[in-house]
Amino acid sequence: MPSAKTVTTNFFWRFFERCGTQLVTFVVSIILARLLDPAVYGEIALIMVFTTILQVFVDSGLGTALIQKKNADDLDFSSVFYFNIVVCLVLYGVMFVAAPLIANFYHLPHLTPVIRVLSLTLIVSGVRNIQQSYVSRNLIFKKFFFATIGGTLGSAVVGIAMAYMDYGVWALVGQQLTNVTLGTLILWAIVHWRPKFMFSLQRLKELFSYGWKLLVSALIDTGYNHLRHLIIGRLYTAKDLAFYNQGHLFPNVIVANINSSIDSVLLPAMAAEQDNKERVRAMTRRAISISTYIMMPMMMGLAVCAEPIVRLVLTDKWLPCVPFLRVFCFTCAFWPVHTANLNAIKALGRSDLFLKLEIFKKTIGLAAVLITMNISVMAMAYSLFVTSILGQIINSWPNKKLLGYHYLAQLKDMLPQILLSCIMGTAVYSINFTGLNDLATLTLQIITGIASYTILSKLFKIESFAYILSAIAKVRNKKNTKV
Repeated sequence: MPSAKTVTTNFFWRFFERCGTQLVTFVVSIILARLLDPAVYGEIALIMVFTTILQVFVDSGLGTALIQKKNADDLDFSSVFYFNIVVCLVLYGVMFVAAPLIANFYHLPHLTPVIRVLSLTLIVSGVRNIQQSYVSRNLIFKKFFFATIGGTLGSAVVGIAMAYMDYGVWALVGQQLTNVTLGTLILWAIVHWRPKFMFSLQRLKELFSYGWKLLVSALIDTGYNHLRHLIIGRLYTAKDLAFYNQGHLFPNVIVANINSSIDSVLLPAMAAEQDNKERVRAMTRRAISISTYIMMPMMMGLAVCAEPIVRLVLTDKWLPCVPFLRVFCFTCAFWPVHTANLNAIKALGRSDLFLKLEIFKKTIGLAAVLITMNISVMAMAYSLFVTSILGQIINSWPNKKLLGYHYLAQLKDMLPQILLSCIMGTAVYSINFTGLNDLATLTLQIITGIASYTILSKLFKIESFAYILSAIAKVRNKKNTKV
């Protein structure tokens, strides 16, 4: 079983990888947003509705099954690898044939070749998928760092160069295709696992008996999350969808770093401790406490600073995304809470509960979409916030019995961070009324936010603050000892 030191080390490697990736992606997206028309982003988002849903089949739930299985060997990994390749080729064929139908559905026939080229990412992902599962199972996330950063930097050069040469939507296609391809090549070069010439249908069935529930859950979740995109693209305009997506981009830059780090490290760590429920409970509680301590002030700060940030970074043409940005900040703030609860359920082998939760949550969410879809795009964004809060409570429900860790106890662990973030947010928001220019306002807001949150953490002796300081001190001591 992994030690606490191993889990912490891999969390930081995964966190640094996500931070580096998201930072580069964020900077590139800003450059591209200034070069390209918002409608171009909307068109790519329309296509991504379909490719992202099909991407779920690339994993088929088998990648997670490989991580969860106690004694997975080369026969398991090789069987899943060859199965995934076949699935990806079939999926690409479906997208190739369906491309004209999708383009006509949106009344944008010029998107047909764009769809066919962008869908090649499905095939590349199939080659990469099992390597990722191998890295996760063996907790060697340092490999992810080099592969992902390399792919991100390479794609940044391609995307910006194509945008400068007025390739329009093709600049975004080139960026995404280069990213996944280059990242896959680097991962294959530095991870030594290779598929063997062996295949077992029986092993595949065993893995699928666990993984199919996660597959269905992921399909429901992904389809639901992109349903709003499909409806906005159909009932409204590509620009409306672009503003909606851009509003989600800023908080996602922060959330994705922390949430994916927790998700990647927590599941294999919990799976290794699945016979010790007390240990799994402690991991879940720590993940919720630390993630909310980090996430809450960031989301609150971003929400109250939204307008000067958008004007400075994206220019005035993107100001319509500000209301969406604020709503998504509060929606995304609780994502790691969802992740911690769901990973505990998966690690304990209860994929059946996982599926039931997804069906229940998405039934509520679908009702919210149907109620708000004809009102406005903003109403649809608010409905996502409401269903996210309800989903947080629903996800925690099984862990009342499985771990003895009910939602009220979780809320108690989150409450200090929430209250401190609200106090900090009030102080930061008041600076908007000083009459300073955007750069001066934003600079003062950032300084005020960091200082006030740190002082309040010390003053009220927040446990998570002390834990983070202790972890940093241990890392420093380790470095000094080596020197």
